[in-house]
Amino acid sequence: MEIVRSRLIPASLLRAASTGAFQLKEPLNYRHGSRLQPCAGDGDRRTERVHEPASGRVICDFICSGRQEIDLAVQSAKEAYTTWSRLSGLERSRVLLEAARLIREQKEDIAIVESINTGKPITESRIDVDTAWQAVEYYAGVAGTLAGQHIQLSGGSFAYTRKEPLGVCVGIGAWNYPFQIACWKSAPALACGNAMVFKPSPLTPLTAVMLAEIYSQAGAPKGLFNVVQGSVETGNLLCASKGVAKISFTGSVPTGIKIMEAAAKTVKHLTLELGGKSPLVIFSDCDLENAVRGAMLANFLSQGEVCSNGTRVFVQKDILSQFLEKVVARTNGIKLGDPLHKDTQMGALISKPHLDRVLSYVEQAKVQGATVLCGGDVFVPDDPKLQDGYFMKPCVLGDCRDEMTCVAEEIFGPVMSVLPFDTEEEVVQRANNTDLGLAAGVFTRDLTRAHRLAAALEVGTCFINNYNVTPIEMPFGGYKMSGFGKENGIAAIEYYTQLKSVYVEMGDPECPF
Repeated sequence: MEIVRSRLIPASLLRAASTGAFQLKEPLNYRHGSRLQPCAGDGDRRTERVHEPASGRVICDFICSGRQEIDLAVQSAKEAYTTWSRLSGLERSRVLLEAARLIREQKEDIAIVESINTGKPITESRIDVDTAWQAVEYYAGVAGTLAGQHIQLSGGSFAYTRKEPLGVCVGIGAWNYPFQIACWKSAPALACGNAMVFKPSPLTPLTAVMLAEIYSQAGAPKGLFNVVQGSVETGNLLCASKGVAKISFTGSVPTGIKIMEAAAKTVKHLTLELGGKSPLVIFSDCDLENAVRGAMLANFLSQGEVCSNGTRVFVQKDILSQFLEKVVARTNGIKLGDPLHKDTQMGALISKPHLDRVLSYVEQAKVQGATVLCGGDVFVPDDPKLQDGYFMKPCVLGDCRDEMTCVAEEIFGPVMSVLPFDTEEEVVQRANNTDLGLAAGVFTRDLTRAHRLAAALEVGTCFINNYNVTPIEMPFGGYKMSGFGKENGIAAIEYYTQLKSVYVEMGDPECPF
């Protein structure tokens, strides 16, 4: 077994990194404090190839983790849990604070790798890293405050409750925010005294390993945060492991359903953050410039590959033409290009199959009667090294109807569907007419109406006069088929702890026998 203890990617190499030239040959599993290849006795040792979205070039290959590697990773995490769970909250807090400091210190390195691996602009990746260290720092502050409740009973007897960790938790990440999601899942888990085995998406395997190295550098016990690489079968093995107490998954609805089925067999705790088809409602009394900004934020961050995106943009009819004129002009002004260039505003989609899928939705929308007001086709940059990248011009669709596929299904790309509406009652009914309920947005100067809609919309998060703002203090999670459980905020603690009740008798037991 080859064990590697040096940094995954030396800082000197990262600072010289450029799009189309980055390659990695290091092992990408992280177990018990070291990078290593998966256990040699595992199955056929199938490999996955990782591509750079902006150039189409291969970044690296990795070997998928099989049953033996999963068992070793879970056992390693159990050993770490035994030590970690016995520490005080203050002791755990010190490790998490140091991890947050190290993330800040390595921010630029992490952001470069994130942009190379995801295709998103470096300016966005830097913000993602900021939200990541903020999560770790926030839960470092929470760790020392975890406490139960004292309950006074008659006759001097009393009861108390204990918030106890669950054990080994599994985090399964998505490819759109790899580092941020790894922190959002691990920080509350570790703060509560749990250990975690994390599986990143096979499309974006890199930065989770950098996080594992940081936790080790910060003083976490070996095995507290292990990383296993793999695809569907690796995820299935993790979900089936009897040593796992909880699964936190971010991804698609179909995969979430399969994870629920697998978790049911051993009654595991679950947090599911699944897909969305969120409504953004713009009333005629809004600040129009702000509403346009909100629509851009709701559709075009990270190439539109955001689960909470407000892709059904409902605009009150008397301002529809003004809105479309402004939003199309702004969309046409988005600068596409090299993700590592500071002036790039939109990068490449995650893969060629995904690009083709998003483009097919635009074609289907045209067949069904929508009008392409801008974009919607492939973008080929002038830079030769980017010409095989997965770029698409951001798209605004007009003349949309609720029954169109582009309006009903999650596209997960830079495609905005604009729909007119007349009344508040009408738009609430149409906005709620979906099986999904992750997020929604409302733009209006009438705050009474805004709060009325926030109450009426069947979603886990509602933004008023802004969109896609996710401060770590605010819980995030969905309604309906967008999942259950919460990430972020104090609310997340409830999903990484279990409550024990203790009764204390101060007199003699009353016994009828």
